[in-house]
Amino acid sequence: MTLRLTNTAKTYPDGTRALLPTELEVASGEVVSLLGPSGCGKTTLLRIIAGLETPDPGGEIWFDTDNVTALPVERRNVGMVFQSYALFPNMSVRANIGYGLKMQKLSRPEIDARVSEVLEMCQLEDFAHRAITALSGGQRQRVALARAIAPRPRLLLLDEPLSALDAALREALRDELAILLRKFEITAIFVTHDQDEAMAIADRVAVMSQGRIAQSGTPEELYRNPKTSFVAGFVGNAMHLEGQVDKSTMKLQGGTLSLERDGTGHDVYVRAEDVLINSSGPLRGQVESVTFLGTHYRVAIKGIVPGLLTSIFPGQKAPKVGEAVHVSIKPNTLLLLPRSGAHP
Repeated sequence: MTLRLTNTAKTYPDGTRALLPTELEVASGEVVSLLGPSGCGKTTLLRIIAGLETPDPGGEIWFDTDNVTALPVERRNVGMVFQSYALFPNMSVRANIGYGLKMQKLSRPEIDARVSEVLEMCQLEDFAHRAITALSGGQRQRVALARAIAPRPRLLLLDEPLSALDAALREALRDELAILLRKFEITAIFVTHDQDEAMAIADRVAVMSQGRIAQSGTPEELYRNPKTSFVAGFVGNAMHLEGQVDKSTMKLQGGTLSLERDGTGHDVYVRAEDVLINSSGPLRGQVESVTFLGTHYRVAIKGIVPGLLTSIFPGQKAPKVGEAVHVSIKPNTLLLLPRSGAHP
């Protein structure tokens, strides 16, 4: 189904504005991630969609052609997966998955058939009769997803379902989750503060900041064409270069980085992969730190602009701390963005 929110906001009784008026459309079968730091409003927006929170007067939530704004959560036919999974520890995997179907008062043969179908889709057949307490974190996550999917909801909502897992398992399961969501062909909203999760799982990402959607687009669009300084800094961790720049030149000259002044009040950003250490580079600095991150080295360079980083990938020789280096930055890789007044 399609999802549409119009003028949707949330103000709590104490005056706190958790969500500013928001517009959002999600196509049928699309997976959209709400991405942002803690307190940006993404969980509030998810709870409003679910029916767990009531929006301010004037806001509307539409499922296809149905206005569900006034419908309680139990009548919206929404599947939900939370951080804690909220599984029943005294029930087996099969019983957990079938619980929602019992509440729907389906017949026993229909429940058995539906549970078996979901067990197979989530590759849980071998664990069907195990207790929840005997499962790993990753297996529990799949059970929670299977339980949410079994009643065939119109919409699936996931609130940071991978956050309780260790880093290695979280990375493996995010790819698995992306595959499962597309296998189910269900419209889904995925809340996370982790940009790697959002970009790996979602068809489209809505970056949220201070109670509003700052920018929405495909992961590639957000990475390559951020519209604000906040999005540039939050998606891909682009580095802010202090100064102002002439849109037509973006000059790099002499031994230092020169940002031409034109009074436009724009911010300039660059990503670490576009900062290159090479013998012909016009910029000169000194290696401040070298950190090995498995897939690459992160190198901090001082003496050019504050906080300058570069990435050294396998096959390239990493410099030593204290080493003098030449650096180049391609002008066409600089991101010129309207100044927001604050940086993430």
